[in-house]
Amino acid sequence: MASNHRNGGQPAYKRIQDSIRKRIETGKLNQGDVVESERELARIHKVSLMTARHALADLAREGIVERRHGAGTFVAPPKIHFNKLMSYTEQMASRGLATRSKIVRMSASETDAEIAARLSLPAGSRLVVVERVRQAADEPFALETCYLSADEFPGLADGTLARGSLFATLENDYGIELAYADEEIDATPADPTAAELISVPKGSPLLRIRQIIFSTKGRATLYVVGLYRSGRHTLLIRRFR
Repeated sequence: MASNHRNGGQPAYKRIQDSIRKRIETGKLNQGDVVESERELARIHKVSLMTARHALADLAREGIVERRHGAGTFVAPPKIHFNKLMSYTEQMASRGLATRSKIVRMSASETDAEIAARLSLPAGSRLVVVERVRQAADEPFALETCYLSADEFPGLADGTLARGSLFATLENDYGIELAYADEEIDATPADPTAAELISVPKGSPLLRIRQIIFSTKGRATLYVVGLYRSGRHTLLIRRFR
C-alpha cells in the first residue's frame, strides 16, 4: 500500500525531490534527460500519485525540472535564483555545476566618474575593471563587469579569475567579507557586443542587474553590472506585511 507518512521526520514528497536532485548533482541525470513520470515515481517510492505529483510540481516551480505537455518531465537547463547574495561560482556550485569564465577585459587604470561616485570614491579614482563571460553547463549565461578601487585592491588585475570567485579572492587575499547589496533590476536589449559574447540574437531581452555590494563594515566595495540571459534566471522575492 502506498504510504505518504514521514520517514525520519521528512515528508515523502521531499524524499522524492532529494532523490531527483541527488541524481542531477552526481551527473546521473543531465540537462534534457527524462525524469520518471508521476506514476513511476509513486510506484518506486511507494507513495500516492498525488504525493508524486506534488514533488514534481515543486521541482518545476524551482526550475529544476520542466514539464512538457504530452511529452513528460525533463531536467531543466540550470537557472540562477537571485534570492541570496552569492558569487556566480557559489550559485552554480549550489546546483552541482562547475563554472568557467572567459576574461574579456581586465584593467587597473580606467576612470569613470559615475561609477566612482557609486563606490564613494573621488571622481578621478583609478578603477579595476573585470569583464567576464560566465559559463556553466558548457554555455554562456551572463556577461558581468565588476568595478573596484585600484588603490584599495593593488595587484587584483594581475591575477587570474578565469575559474575562481571574485568574492573568495577579496576575502582570502584582501580580508574583505561582503555582506549585502543594493540592486537595480531592469530589462535591456542585447547590443551587438553582448549578443555575440553570450550567444543570443542582437536585441534579445536581457535581465540587467546593477549592484553596489557592501562589506560587513558597510563600505561600498564592488559595483557590478550583469547582463543575464533572461531564460536562465529566476528572481525570487519574499514579501512580508
